[in-house]
Amino acid sequence: MRWSGRRESNNVEDHRGGGGGRPAKLAIGGGLGLVVLIVGALLGVDTQSLLGGGGAGPSAPTSGAQAPLNDEQKRFVSVILADTEQTWGALFKAQGKRYQEPKLVLFEGQVASACGHQSAAVGPFYCPADQKAYLDLTFFGDLDRRFGAPGDFARAYVVAHEIGHHVQNLLGTSTDVHRKRQAMGKVEGNRMAVRLELQADCYAGVWAHAAHRERKLLEPGDLEEGLRAASAIGDDTLQKRGGGRVQPESWTHGSSAQRVKWFRRGFETGQPSACDTFAVGAP
Repeated sequence: MRWSGRRESNNVEDHRGGGGGRPAKLAIGGGLGLVVLIVGALLGVDTQSLLGGGGAGPSAPTSGAQAPLNDEQKRFVSVILADTEQTWGALFKAQGKRYQEPKLVLFEGQVASACGHQSAAVGPFYCPADQKAYLDLTFFGDLDRRFGAPGDFARAYVVAHEIGHHVQNLLGTSTDVHRKRQAMGKVEGNRMAVRLELQADCYAGVWAHAAHRERKLLEPGDLEEGLRAASAIGDDTLQKRGGGRVQPESWTHGSSAQRVKWFRRGFETGQPSACDTFAVGAP
C-alpha cells in the first residue's frame, strides 16, 4: 500500500501498558481470536495452538527491539483510520448526515473498555458503548505467521472491518440486530450475527474501493492480500484448523467464501447500499 507520508488520524489512543475493568456490555466483531475461542468452546478442540500459546493469547511486546516495529504499525493504523474517516465522512455527507469519527485504542495484552475488560485473545473488537475500536498490534503478527495472511492491506482490512461495525452502530443496525437476537434461539441468533459480520466485511470493501479509486492507496497484489485475510478468518476454515468438523449452525462470522464474497462486493461497487446482508436470500 502507498500509505507512507499520508495524513494520520488524531483519533488514535495509545493505551499500551494500561489496564483496569468496567461493567460488561455487548462487544462486536471480536476478530480472529474470539472466533477461535468460540470454535474451541463449541467443538471441544484445543485452540491454543491457533492463538499461539496458553492464557490470554498473543503476548505483549517485552523487548525494546519490538518498539520501532510497533511505532511504524501505529503510524500505519493511524493512516488507515484517517482514510476511513475521509471515506465515511464523504458517504455520510452525501446522505445529508454527519459521520461521527470513532476512536481506535491500541493496547497490549488486556484493556478496559465500556464493554468490559478484554484480553488480546479476543482479537480486534469494536465497543458500541464507547464508540471505540480496540487493537493489540501483536495481532498483526498472528495474522501473518499463524494464519497465512501477510501484508499491509490484510492489516488494513482488519482495521476497516472494525470501523464497519462503527458505521453499523451509527446507522442503528447493531442495536436492531442485538434486539432481535434477544428474542431468537441460539442457532437463529448466530445467523443474525453472521449477517452483521458480513456487512462489516462489505463496508470494509466499500472503504477499499474509495481508497483505491480516489486516492490510489492500493498497489498490485493488495486486493489479494485482503481476500486472503477474509478467507483465513472464515468460521469453517477456523473449525477445520482447530481439528473439529464444520458446523454451520455454530458460525458467528461467516464462512471463508461468504467473507470473501461480501468484501469483494463492497470493493467492486463502492456503495454501502450493496451491503444488505439482511436481505432475503443473503448471505
